[in-house]
Amino acid sequence: MSDALKHECGIALVRLLKPLEYYKEKYGTAFYGVQKMYLMMEKQHNRGQDGAGFASIKLDVEPGQRYISRVRSNHAQPIQDVFKQINERINEEMTLHPEYANDVAKQKENIPYIGELFLGHVRYGTFGKNSIESVHPFLRQSNWMHRNLILAGNFNMTNVKELFENLVELGQHPKEMADTVTVMEKIGHFLDKEVMSLYQDCKQEGYSKREASPVIADRLDIGKILMRSAKNLDGGYAMAGLLGHGDAFVFRDPAGIRPAYFYQDEEVVVVASERPVIQTVFNVPFESVQEIEPGNALIIKKDGKVSMEEILTPTVKKACSFERIYFSRGSDAEIYQERKNLGRLILPAVLNAIDSDTDNTVFSYIPNTAETSFYGLVEAAQDFLNQRKNNYIIANRNTLTADTLQELLAVKIRTEKVAIKDAKLRTFITEDSSRDDLVAHVYDVTYGVIKPTDNLVIIDDSIVRGTTLKMSIIKMMDRLNPKRIVIVSSAPQIRFPDCYGIDMAKLEGLVAFRAALELLKERNLYHIVDEVYAKCKAQENFLDSDVVNYVTAIYAPFEPQEVSDKIAEMLSSPEINAEVKIIFQTVEDLHIACPKNLGDWYFTGDYPTPGGNRVVNRAFMNFYEGKDARAY
Repeated sequence: MSDALKHECGIALVRLLKPLEYYKEKYGTAFYGVQKMYLMMEKQHNRGQDGAGFASIKLDVEPGQRYISRVRSNHAQPIQDVFKQINERINEEMTLHPEYANDVAKQKENIPYIGELFLGHVRYGTFGKNSIESVHPFLRQSNWMHRNLILAGNFNMTNVKELFENLVELGQHPKEMADTVTVMEKIGHFLDKEVMSLYQDCKQEGYSKREASPVIADRLDIGKILMRSAKNLDGGYAMAGLLGHGDAFVFRDPAGIRPAYFYQDEEVVVVASERPVIQTVFNVPFESVQEIEPGNALIIKKDGKVSMEEILTPTVKKACSFERIYFSRGSDAEIYQERKNLGRLILPAVLNAIDSDTDNTVFSYIPNTAETSFYGLVEAAQDFLNQRKNNYIIANRNTLTADTLQELLAVKIRTEKVAIKDAKLRTFITEDSSRDDLVAHVYDVTYGVIKPTDNLVIIDDSIVRGTTLKMSIIKMMDRLNPKRIVIVSSAPQIRFPDCYGIDMAKLEGLVAFRAALELLKERNLYHIVDEVYAKCKAQENFLDSDVVNYVTAIYAPFEPQEVSDKIAEMLSSPEINAEVKIIFQTVEDLHIACPKNLGDWYFTGDYPTPGGNRVVNRAFMNFYEGKDARAY
């Protein structure tokens, strides 16, 4: 509960389809695209705060004129820092050259960042340190305009080592083994091959080298390049690329693991990782924003032609359900309803935990992202209470008095804001010796709203590691002296690592895994751990397509509630006076609540790509061997 979960990343792309003079006349500025990019990135800051980057391309410039601009930041507020740098540079040029004010052609010629094609990225880092070199967009430079490649993405590849070796076999010498660099170089390799092939065609057709360059740019088949580049990719991804002459693409993985949405009208083509970002920034209705289908690429040619091409055959759609539960902005119409449904569907389990005693129960939530599921839970509780009132009225209709009826109708579901986060304390938690006590004070409680006869029900999006829950929240709630504390997770138990973008790489960090191990010890079943390790080890050199996820056997002997009860026991402590219960969403109800996002591998172990099975087995072997290492 409230453990910091990191997620990789958010993309924003804007292509202006009209001349810059059009935007100057209609919107008062030729920097319309830059302004929209700022809004698009700022409204996706929930997806990444470790770094931010921005790149722009000017179309149809003369040789010798700078046409690509890029700025990146890993400062504490990276989006603000990126656009501060952009604004300062623009203002500097406009101050030095007031004659540019109403001359769009001069602005485009002389001021960086103005242009027709833009790519932005916000990042959470899962690999390595948060160095500026890790911040997207990445740039592959060339003196040939159409061979410049700018790439940014929301992705993790499970087979980076294999992809890296493929590049080495091609004769390349990649500068590092990182998924973004590796993918960019692979696309770049096939871009180079396509350019050379087209050049030979142009040469045979009688074009000079100078004449051939724009012809090559026009004939470049982006779909063909992506098909060749994507053959061995294994992971979840939504990647966006710009070519120096002005082509652009956004390509999504075949299982639709990572999200991507687009909007097009006569003025712009826009792509973002979240639908409401486009709705808000461009003031367009829900139905006007479309999803890029799994395995497909949205391709925008330099001439403004837009097409959707299938690059890889779509598999069973396994869009990440964590997007809906936690990461994406809750202002999306579908996500808002899904989160409410997650709260509504878990009410029966909550009623069981409180013996259906809603009169002596207070409902609340932690943190703010759980507010929507809280509304769904409370609405369902109110429906339950209303039904109870109806049943009483029908059963006692002949003897019911006005006073009794008034007393009955006055009974309501009790809701309170019982916890307030004091975020400033986070930066002060340093030394291990004092961390536990400081963590316990990350939240302030609201005193005077809980009675000793009350159940206190607290709902959160998910429970991952349980650290904050054990060290802070349960202790804090116990100070209110409730009879029983019921912790509710709107997500199921997180049992397996993620390898497609969410920072859950190690099994031993998951409280559900630790609880299962404890149960195995208690019931003399720990030999299963040794058996699972032996099976994982035996598959170590198998092809990914032949690997089986044997880690599911760790959970197989137990019902979900048995694991939940053990988690409650582990996260409580002797000084806690209240009875502590923990409830998790069922996988079945998760799918009912989020019918379009059925990716559930972190709950079930059902990975959508072959590489996922290798990663979970590697994570288990790392745990067994005592290695503090990532599994991918």
